[in-house]
Amino acid sequence: MIASKSAIQELSFFVNGKWEKGRAEALHPVRNPASEEVIAEVPYAAAPEVDHAVRCAHEAFLKWREVPVVDRVQVLYRYKTLLEKHHEEVARILTRENGKTLDDAKASVRRAIQMVEVASGMPSLMMGDSLHDVAKDIDCHTIRQPLGVCAGISPFNFPVMVPMWMYPFAIACGNSFVLKPSEKVPMTAVRTAELLHEAGLPAGVYNVVHGGKEAVDALMAHPLVKAVSFVGSTPVAKYVYETAARHGKRVQALGGAKNHLIVTPGANLEKTVEAIIGSAFGAAGERCLAGSVLVPVGDVAGPLLELLIERTKAIKVGDGIEPDSGMGPLVTEDHCRRVTGYIEKGVAEGAVALLDGRRIGAGKGYFVGPTIFDNVTPEMTIAREEIFGPVLSVIRVKSVDEAIELVNRCPFGNTTSIFTNDGAAARRYAHRIEVGMVGVNIGVAAPMAFFPFAGWKASFFGDLHAHGKDAIAFYTEQKVIMTRWF
Repeated sequence: MIASKSAIQELSFFVNGKWEKGRAEALHPVRNPASEEVIAEVPYAAAPEVDHAVRCAHEAFLKWREVPVVDRVQVLYRYKTLLEKHHEEVARILTRENGKTLDDAKASVRRAIQMVEVASGMPSLMMGDSLHDVAKDIDCHTIRQPLGVCAGISPFNFPVMVPMWMYPFAIACGNSFVLKPSEKVPMTAVRTAELLHEAGLPAGVYNVVHGGKEAVDALMAHPLVKAVSFVGSTPVAKYVYETAARHGKRVQALGGAKNHLIVTPGANLEKTVEAIIGSAFGAAGERCLAGSVLVPVGDVAGPLLELLIERTKAIKVGDGIEPDSGMGPLVTEDHCRRVTGYIEKGVAEGAVALLDGRRIGAGKGYFVGPTIFDNVTPEMTIAREEIFGPVLSVIRVKSVDEAIELVNRCPFGNTTSIFTNDGAAARRYAHRIEVGMVGVNIGVAAPMAFFPFAGWKASFFGDLHAHGKDAIAFYTEQKVIMTRWF
């Protein structure tokens, strides 16, 4: 919780229904990326503190699993009401520590609330199957039971929404949960934990520990943790998947992306450009569904880029809390430097910078403006690697089939979109593309809470995806019961 009313807030761990100080003397700064000012200090959990949180969660689980599911979800109904009431407050905290525009933050909080809504339907979602007389006088039915303590490791870019891909479903299924939010943006996790506690969740069912790699490793190795959910970059997702699985955990690890936006001749350019800008530059490109490679087909490239550049130049880059800001800063100085390095590499490798985000001016804040590269080839670094910033690379192709081949060669498989008025081309693209989430005339093909977030290839490690029906399967164990009475 907030231990100080001064300008710099001192955060704590939330364990067993109480706020606890970390044992470590050192606190780590949390900065507002628009101003670079320190707005909070956060402790990092060591293995003993993680162990304490997990053991408290396990004790709470032993009681929580016995609570009927219809009673468990009453907490989520109250939680949803509190999230609605504090919607803007939570969004403002998010903008302050993450940098994204307030409108973007509000939209992500709305998506989080939708996760709670769907998880509140758990009485029907986790129902089993039954069949009488599978053999003479023998009946069979299935039930779903909770796993135990589940852990979530969430990223900086959606500090409200992504954790709610995890813990509302886990808790409604009867599990307890330990969240390790990104150390870059811990304040929203603290506030939403306060609201969940206010909703009446029993102590220990939901816990928050802050920290870095030591905390993550401790969660993955702990014998009482039964499942691990992770969202982040592909190298770390692969590490989490391999490490947690080696320790016998059930794992879903969502990784990075390189998402392609295909535009065919005849597409509605006004609507298409609007969607491309939202996809490529929304959230400053810091999302795994961001469109980062634009693939115009044939003669559409000229008019498409002309309109795109004109509209992109009109985006005001500034503090996300300001109502006229169209794009905020990147999350940290290190990440700002990393994205700028990719722009430099694009220029060095021969791409043509139609817009260069390095030229938005000096001053406070970790700002990089929208950047558009033309004449990009598939071999270039900016075409292959996830940048996680407002950088759009243009690769021109002659046909939809060539676009399909281009996308299918990519090692990532998170999302893609095609903009077209040709139904046959759209169907062929959606059918043949080796990507988990496909949009047709949609810039960000983000599935609703009742569908799975279905990344493929190097964008996902595991078997069961986040939210939707997959979440219920992930957070429960299925039991088959055969019955005969003499």
